[in-house]
Amino acid sequence: MKLPLLSFAFFVPRVLGWGAAGHEIVATIAQIHLHPTVLPVLCDILNYTSPNPNEPPCHLAPVSTWADRLKYRMRWSAPLHYIGAKDDYPSETCVFPGERGWAGSRDINVLAGIRNVTSLLDAWVDDGQTTSDDTAEEALKFLIHFIGDLHMPLHLTGRDRGGNSVKVRFDGRQTNLHSAWDGLLIAKTLRNVPRKYDRPLPIPSLERNLRGAIYDGFVRQIIWEGILHDWKDQVPEWLMCPPTQEEESFKSITNRGYSNPLFYYGSQLYAYLSSYLITISSPTDSSTVCPHFWAKPIHAMNCEFIWPKALDEPPYSHSSESRFDEAWKSHIKTPLLELDTPQYSGYIAENRILERLMAQAGIRLAGILNWLFADQAELGIPRRLTREERGEVGRRVRDLFVTSPLDV
Repeated sequence: MKLPLLSFAFFVPRVLGWGAAGHEIVATIAQIHLHPTVLPVLCDILNYTSPNPNEPPCHLAPVSTWADRLKYRMRWSAPLHYIGAKDDYPSETCVFPGERGWAGSRDINVLAGIRNVTSLLDAWVDDGQTTSDDTAEEALKFLIHFIGDLHMPLHLTGRDRGGNSVKVRFDGRQTNLHSAWDGLLIAKTLRNVPRKYDRPLPIPSLERNLRGAIYDGFVRQIIWEGILHDWKDQVPEWLMCPPTQEEESFKSITNRGYSNPLFYYGSQLYAYLSSYLITISSPTDSSTVCPHFWAKPIHAMNCEFIWPKALDEPPYSHSSESRFDEAWKSHIKTPLLELDTPQYSGYIAENRILERLMAQAGIRLAGILNWLFADQAELGIPRRLTREERGEVGRRVRDLFVTSPLDV
């Protein structure tokens, strides 16, 4: 057994459901924040290790889109990429899940998918496995992909198939709302990355994990401007999960609520403690990995700005998809809402919405992988802890907070 996820958090380098590019960016950010003992284990599971000592043993980015490439062949997996509530109808109403619960088959959605593949990998580690098998390999590939999907807001609503049925324009070209978020907004953002990020940063552990991809500069910008600077104080909160109902009894220890310890690994080990007063009852969430808790504020963005209110107003409202299709086929000129405007794409760029979502996804993926696979001996833990011991560790470090500056 292992320490809770938030005991591992992520490895801060000493010096530092999206389209293909989006998923690869998330996987790259995660790889940069892995504890040094983790990536070799992942590469073994993925059955690939580079013989070149000057590069990482493998990269996570190439496998991050595996689940999308295979979902049409493995049709049973398609519903695991998204989730939608029966009463959810952005931009008018956003519930997650609301009184009538989730649409579709029970526990066949991205939240349950993350829970299931994490549990499979947890069991693989606890069984003392050291070599890959098909189950572990597929579970790892699904996990890398599903965490990305969780942070794509339109994967969290079922209205009009997550926006796939809503025709819009972007930069004058006809597309749909989902595709605009899956690729066109990302492409526009990549084109606008400052040229200074074409050059390597003085962060060897970051540069070592880049592959010369078109999005390398974007990753540099996210880490340098966001994770290391503007969002630095928020990053620990991205990893936190509230206590489960079973852990609610721990609240009696302190009037601030139960706390999860958070350890960073930089020039030295230090701990971060944060408290929450709320509890969760979602069957998909634990105090270690909590996709529902993480997804709620992301889903809320659909009503805040992602689903334009203008789409439900004349002349763009197409409440009857069948009538809209008839008009389309008969060549009636039906206006389409342009999204590449200062009010829409400009707002997203100004507030760095894409950057923040991908940073959150990468940090959380790294946190899960570190929790699952970090070598406890390297962390000064002489043996694998039992579930009861993990709780005791959390209580003992409740009030510990030590910081260490990044060596950049």
